[in-house]
Amino acid sequence: MDNTVLKTTPAPDPEPELRELTQQFPSTPRGARLARRLAVRRMEDWGYPPASDASCTVALLVAELASNAVRHGRVPGRDFRLRVACEPSTRTIRVEVSDAREDRLPAIPPTLTADDASGRGLLLVDLLATRWGTTPRIPVGKTVWAECGAP
Repeated sequence: MDNTVLKTTPAPDPEPELRELTQQFPSTPRGARLARRLAVRRMEDWGYPPASDASCTVALLVAELASNAVRHGRVPGRDFRLRVACEPSTRTIRVEVSDAREDRLPAIPPTLTADDASGRGLLLVDLLATRWGTTPRIPVGKTVWAECGAP
């Protein structure tokens, strides 16, 4: 009789894969609305219901960055690109919006008054995102990105 003891170890859980959405939209207000709606729908596919904090935060980030791309980064005949990536291992959601203008970088106005008609959007991005910034887009343009936590 063989007294060999077999030890089994469970296989390690597979690394969660990166969930990603990348889509181009026309540089119009309608394109910005479609980008927000598609981002919310994809978040729901990834397990974040539309009323969840993560989905609402992503919706606001996409809405602001996409509307800025349409308003301030528009070049006639050029679309803007949305990328939303959810990294389960770091519990981070990254929103990127790329446009064709490299000369108009976003900045939070130094002072805002109740009479100002605009300028609050990036303040919202700054409050909602754990960090945000810009990177050059090759061959032309820029990408404005924001990251937030995913529960």
